[in-house]
Amino acid sequence: MTPTLAPGHVAPGHSPAGHPRTTPGATGDPAGGVPAGTAPGWTGRDLGAARSRVRDWAEIQERMLVPLVEAVYARLDVGAATRLLAVGCGSGLALLMAAARGAEVTGYESDGARLALARERLLGPVRPDRPAGFRPRLLPGHPERAADGAAFTMVTVFEAAFTGGAPVPSAAVAPAAALAADGSPVVLAGWGPPERCATTGVLRSAGGTAGTGADDRDELETAARDAGLRPDGSGRVSCPFAYPDLDSAVRGLLSTGLLDAAVAADATQTRKELTEALQPYRRPDGTVRMENVLRYLIARA
Repeated sequence: MTPTLAPGHVAPGHSPAGHPRTTPGATGDPAGGVPAGTAPGWTGRDLGAARSRVRDWAEIQERMLVPLVEAVYARLDVGAATRLLAVGCGSGLALLMAAARGAEVTGYESDGARLALARERLLGPVRPDRPAGFRPRLLPGHPERAADGAAFTMVTVFEAAFTGGAPVPSAAVAPAAALAADGSPVVLAGWGPPERCATTGVLRSAGGTAGTGADDRDELETAARDAGLRPDGSGRVSCPFAYPDLDSAVRGLLSTGLLDAAVAADATQTRKELTEALQPYRRPDGTVRMENVLRYLIARA
């Protein structure tokens, strides 16, 4: 199998989940990218902060979405016969989960820091738990560059579910879906309605953005239809966000990027408001747990 990561294609004017656009390989960041337009002026502290946030994402927050990914992979029987293309592969956890099931995986990501961490995960020292034949290969460019003469049998768009933002625009989904074989599943995912996602209220209390407030089913189906896809089933998955302590909860939620605007305006106040909003979900033992329901839509190419 050949896992592939490539810097992503994003629709004009769209920056996934509020994250700054990135330029892979830009000045000062050999690991994989810094925010476009700011690279020349970035300091070591800036780069260190970006990498620290991505580490928080990968080590604290990303694992909260494992139940969603597992549910989708189980329902669609992801395995050795699967050629998977991931739109916005983040720091690579979902790719690793698919590869562990025997799938041949390809992914691309527009956030340079997350892509750099995905490269570490997939190109790092060989581990005994890696399946035989696991030979990561990295490709720069847009989704069209992922074409290798064989159609993909599955496309996933987990980005909105992972970050809590609005569904990825159809203009970003369509080019990837075009690489799928006729009738293959294209999976879009997102957060459930606010009343079923405790984390939505917490983020909004701290000045963040989470979803759009519209019905999640309509959003996902609209995105699918606008991309020329045919909705063909859906599901809901319980994904509690559980943290060992309050500090981990704050760091994890900040890593999503949904509080970036508030942090830019007043980082201290944002942290204070986020900490206060989390208090109702703090347990006697100091852990923090918020119940959330996420949703996925299966569409057909």
